Amino acid sequence: MRYMRVGPAGAERPVAHVDGRYFDLSGVTRDIDGAFLAAGGLAGALTGGTGGTATDAELVAGLPELDVAGQRIGAPIARPGVVLCVGLNYAAHAAESGAQPPQSPVIFYKAPNTVVGPDDDVLIPRGSTKTDWEVELAVVIGRTARYLESPEAALAHVAGYAVANDVSEREFQLEVSGGQWSKGKSCETFNPLGPWLVTPDEVGDPGKLGLRLWVNGEPRQDSSTADMIFDVAYLVWYLSQYTVLEPGDLVNTGTPQGVALSGRFPYLVPGDVVELEIDRLGRQRSVVRAAA
Repeated sequence: MRYMRVGPAGAERPVAHVDGRYFDLSGVTRDIDGAFLAAGGLAGALTGGTGGTATDAELVAGLPELDVAGQRIGAPIARPGVVLCVGLNYAAHAAESGAQPPQSPVIFYKAPNTVVGPDDDVLIPRGSTKTDWEVELAVVIGRTARYLESPEAALAHVAGYAVANDVSEREFQLEVSGGQWSKGKSCETFNPLGPWLVTPDEVGDPGKLGLRLWVNGEPRQDSSTADMIFDVAYLVWYLSQYTVLEPGDLVNTGTPQGVALSGRFPYLVPGDVVELEIDRLGRQRSVVRAAA
C-alpha cells in the first residue's frame, strides 16, 4: 500500500495509491496519522483493528476514486510527534566528512514543523551561505517501540518508508552550533517528505535500496542503503533504548556521500532545483528560494 496526502498545506486529504489509481480515505480516517497507523492502516480501519488478508485492491474497492492531477502533494504523514535523525550513518559519507565511522549511532532532533511536501519549495534561511542537501531513507513508526528486546524485533514496529531530504545549514550546524546540530537542521521547510508512505511489504529489504539526488540536473548523490553503518532494524532498536518511539514518529536514517559539505560542490542558492529519489519510494522535486 502507498499512502499519501493531497491538497493545500494544512488541509490535506488522506489518499491510498493502488495500481496507479487514487482513492479518497476521508471516509475511513481523518488523516494518515499515528492513530491510523497504530490501528493497522487501511486494513485495520476497515476491520476494527483485526486486519485480515484482503489485497490492496480489495481494500480500496468501493472507496471514492480521485483525480490528483495538478493538486499539491503533501507530506505522506501528518506532522509527527518527533523527528529523530541519524548522522554519519553511511561509511562513504563519514569518510568525505573527515570523520571516523561512529561506534554508536549519532542522534539529533529536528523540529517536526520542518516536514513539508515532496515538491514544496525549500527556503534558504536569512543569512545562510551553506544550505546543503541530504537524500535519506525515512522510517515511519507504526507501533510503540519501548525497550525493544533486539533489532530482530524492530521491523515489526515500522509502518513504512518514505523519501526524505534532510536539508541542512552547515554554518548553523557546525560553526555557530554551540555543540548541537539541531540549529542547522530545524529551519523552515528543511524536511521535504514523500511523495508516499510505502508499507514494508512493498519495499522489501530496506538495506538494499538505491538512493540518488541531483541539483539542476547534475548528479550529486548516488548510493545504496547497503552502505549504512547501522541498518534500520538496529536504529529502531537502539533508539527504543533511550526514548519511546510512538506511531507516526519519523526517523531519518542518514545520508550517503555527495553533499556540498564535502567541498566538491557549491551550496544551494535561490533558483536551484533539487531532485531526489529512492527505489520503490518515489521522487521529489523542490525549487530553492530565499526565505522572505
